[in-house]
Amino acid sequence: MVSSPSFTRNRASTDHHGGSTASHESQRAHDAYAEPLSRAQIKRATRTRLIWALLSSLALLISLIFLILVEVGNTSVGSVKNKIYFLNLNLSNIVPSSVPNAVLINNVAQTIGLHDFYTVGLWGFCEGNFGQGVTSCSPPKTLYWFNPVEILVNQLLSGSSIALPSQVTTYLHILKIASQWMFGLFLTGACLTFVLIFLSVLSLYSRWIALLIGLLTLLNALFVTVATVLGTAIFVILEVAFESVDQLNIQANIGGRMFAFMWIATVCSIIALLIQMGMCCCCASRRDLRKGKKGRKQPKPSGQSESQAQMSEKPRRSIFGRRNHQT
Repeated sequence: MVSSPSFTRNRASTDHHGGSTASHESQRAHDAYAEPLSRAQIKRATRTRLIWALLSSLALLISLIFLILVEVGNTSVGSVKNKIYFLNLNLSNIVPSSVPNAVLINNVAQTIGLHDFYTVGLWGFCEGNFGQGVTSCSPPKTLYWFNPVEILVNQLLSGSSIALPSQVTTYLHILKIASQWMFGLFLTGACLTFVLIFLSVLSLYSRWIALLIGLLTLLNALFVTVATVLGTAIFVILEVAFESVDQLNIQANIGGRMFAFMWIATVCSIIALLIQMGMCCCCASRRDLRKGKKGRKQPKPSGQSESQAQMSEKPRRSIFGRRNHQT
């Protein structure tokens, strides 16, 4: 059957108008895609990232609060500060009852200057008597370390020096190094946590910024965690060591509040680290939106379904594995 010339011309004209309309629609779609996003659109697209950044700052804020409590604990006479300590030593009955005249010797020791109990903090120690509470605290000292021998000598022998066995001297040297590392790490962690509270929000703008802040958060979490582990190890060992001395009746108890504050600060710093690491690869940043990497969908050609677009993008293969080129 042969079609008439007029029918052929009308069909060609219709195809031409339809093709031009489709091309205009496709061009408008690409122009809309190329237009920069408005500020409201960017805020809406990065809302999830902002929420996570604020949660990271909140975790760091909680960590900072408990680190401050660790820092100020047992620094001066006060009902609240004196309840925050690493270790409490009860020396009210330092001479065991099995020793003859133990009561008299204990009374003499207290008369000379030995107090009923001593509490150890990060910056110094406090002393007091039962019935009176804490009576005085040592001046805060940078890189303080708890030296029980020095305290007992100063209290009982008015500062006179005594010869110590070499093994005791070695243990005291290890205690000094570990305590000073713990002091420095806690102080550095508290300062870095304060700075990161404000820097965490900047990870909203770029993944590179999030990576840099994530590295700082990693250092902060490392500082706080190592300091907490050192503090836990030091004073648990001291508690066991004092309790194991048979010649003296020393009751040692670790401070539950101080240990709880340390570990809460550590857990919060680790949570902030996990959030920052996740923001390096998840959630669109503002830089991603401006660069067009995320937040925008490529427009599909007008009049073409999604399945057809996918089929057109994939090269066809014959049964022998060669590509079929459409002509």
